[in-house]
Amino acid sequence: MKQRFTLRFVALLISLVSLPLAAKVSGLPDFTELVEKAGPAVVNIRVTQFGTRRQATPDQNGARRGQQGENHPEIPELFKRYFNVPKDPRSAQPDRMGAGSGFIYAADGYILTNHHVVAEADEIIVRMADRREFEAKLIGSDESSDIAVLKIEAENDLPFLRMGESETVKPGEWVAAIGSPFNFEQSVTAGIVSAKGRSNQAQRYVPFIQTDVAINRGNSGGPLLNMEGEVIGINSWILSSNGGYIGLSFSIPIEVAASTAKQLRETGKVERGLLGVVVGVVSREMAEALELDRPVGALVNEITPDGSADRAGLEPGDVILAFNDVPIETWNDLPPLVGANPPGTEAKVRVSREGKEKTFDVTLDALDGGSTNTITEQSNKANSENALGLVVENIDSERRRELGDPQGGVVITDIESDDAWRAGLRPGDVILMINNRDVENMDDFEALVKKIERNHAVALRVWRNGTANFIAYTPRDKNEG
Repeated sequence: MKQRFTLRFVALLISLVSLPLAAKVSGLPDFTELVEKAGPAVVNIRVTQFGTRRQATPDQNGARRGQQGENHPEIPELFKRYFNVPKDPRSAQPDRMGAGSGFIYAADGYILTNHHVVAEADEIIVRMADRREFEAKLIGSDESSDIAVLKIEAENDLPFLRMGESETVKPGEWVAAIGSPFNFEQSVTAGIVSAKGRSNQAQRYVPFIQTDVAINRGNSGGPLLNMEGEVIGINSWILSSNGGYIGLSFSIPIEVAASTAKQLRETGKVERGLLGVVVGVVSREMAEALELDRPVGALVNEITPDGSADRAGLEPGDVILAFNDVPIETWNDLPPLVGANPPGTEAKVRVSREGKEKTFDVTLDALDGGSTNTITEQSNKANSENALGLVVENIDSERRRELGDPQGGVVITDIESDDAWRAGLRPGDVILMINNRDVENMDDFEALVKKIERNHAVALRVWRNGTANFIAYTPRDKNEG
């Protein structure tokens, strides 16, 4: 009996040791102290965009009449504008009202909020937690980062929030937001950081912080706080199918906001560096074709002639792996890193080219350049069946203009391969490169196609609708499904 008890006890100990480790739980956080300290520096922002009005004045008989010239049909329509006569008095627009949030970050009254909160506002009123109201002056606003700086004047120093570091924040950490959703002032919501480095087409230079903190209309511009009450982000937008919160909220990292605010206060504008490349996704097949061990980095689809990357020696087909020693995991990691530097910044760009890594020294241009292409004309010549399953021909000058003046290349006239069609190739596409080798004409195309092995991924640089992108696929034998 004693032996059985001992065996059971040992078995119980073994089962307890083998249990999976649970997440560390120390109780739910208490945000009351944080809110008491941070709340006084969070403000409600009300904006007004003045509409157009008919300014009527009483005539001698006490009746109302419109502006000068309104009751004078003999005045030609062309000249009524000089009398401030609306074309249709009934088309006068009322004032437009809006609201958002913000926070004071300096005791002398400087406030951070979103660009979209105050855009096109004629009047900005700031209401503090103690109900005091101030008319704010717009110091500067930047649409690309969705940041605006306001200034209010007060007799005494104002409460303000300290800025933290979003770079050290990790997914899973608790955070809180204070703002005015639906104009309910000083509303507090909390949650965790869900992810970092999210992208948005409208603000592609901002690596957003994703949280599950409840953010709604009116929260825009308010602070995202860590557990020390420091600002780590500015609440900017939500992803929603119905206009309301569904668990996906995005905030601008405070480092981006602080840099933008500094430039707006000093110069009234924001300058960003430009690398001069158009980048895209590195897919699994693209990684195989470009001799990468995994799909990583930003694929260079286009280079701006005489731009920063072009001068340094980068080429289409390069895969950017790091910028100033910061790894590039996906293509949307690159724009925020480049844009965070002013024009003239010297940087190092590490790329993979034909399976080998190279590092280039670049000097960033300013973010407002253009590009031009030169044209190489070739004679027409159709080709026969090939490993790619594509029928192509040279491009005459008239067809080249119709295609948007691509530099070099051959145009696809027919697609015989299901693999090529599924990959996205279409008749009218211009093939500029095959596996990082330029295609100037039919001779280049046929020479390169002869080297292609079936059942091995191939990368084509393709021109379509004025832009160039890479498409990768694996040409298979015809007897394969």
